[in-house]
Amino acid sequence: MYCPSCVENESWRDPPELEGADHPRWNGGKVTVDCDVCSDSVERYPSNVHEVVCCSEDCRGQWLSEEFTGEGHPNWAGGGNETYGKGWAAVREAALERDDYQCVHCGTTSDELGRNPDVHHIVPVRAFVASEEYEKTDAHVLENVVSLCLPCHRKAEFGRISAATLLETIGVSRSGEDQNEFGWATPAGS
Repeated sequence: MYCPSCVENESWRDPPELEGADHPRWNGGKVTVDCDVCSDSVERYPSNVHEVVCCSEDCRGQWLSEEFTGEGHPNWAGGGNETYGKGWAAVREAALERDDYQCVHCGTTSDELGRNPDVHHIVPVRAFVASEEYEKTDAHVLENVVSLCLPCHRKAEFGRISAATLLETIGVSRSGEDQNEFGWATPAGS
C-alpha cells in the first residue's frame, strides 16, 4: 500500500536501476585470466573459468592435441607414441606397392582418396612391445601389414574387420601346424 502523496508522485512505478554492483546477484563481472596455451590475457565470467582456459579455438585445439595423446586419450589402448622404428618405412612402401596403392578391403584407390591409403598392422605393434620374445620392429613384416582407406582402417582398429579376413586378402595362410603366437605361418625350422 502507498500513501496518497506517493500515489500522486508516481515515483514508486519506476523500478530501480539494478545494474552492475547495484544488482543483488552481482558477482563481480568478468575476470581477467591468462590463456593456458599462449598466456594471452582474456576476459571471462567466473562461471566460464574452468580447469583450462583457452583464448581461442586454435589454442583449444592445440591444448587438446597435447593433452589427449597417449595415456591422456580416453581410447588409449597401450603402446607408445614413439616412432615405429627401423624397417617401418620400407615395409610400408612395400605394402603400398603390393596392394597397388588401394584399400585391400573395399578397393578405394589412392586417386579416389587424394592420398596414399593407411598401412595397418594386423597384429598391433603394442602386442610385439608387450611380448617377451619379440621386438617392436618384428611387427614390420609384409605379412603383418595391409593398405586400408581411413574408414576401413577404423573398422579394422575396432575389430569390425577381422585379422583373419585381412590376412586372407593378402594371401597369408593361417592354416597349418607351424604358426607363431601372432597367427601367421612361420618359416620351416624357426
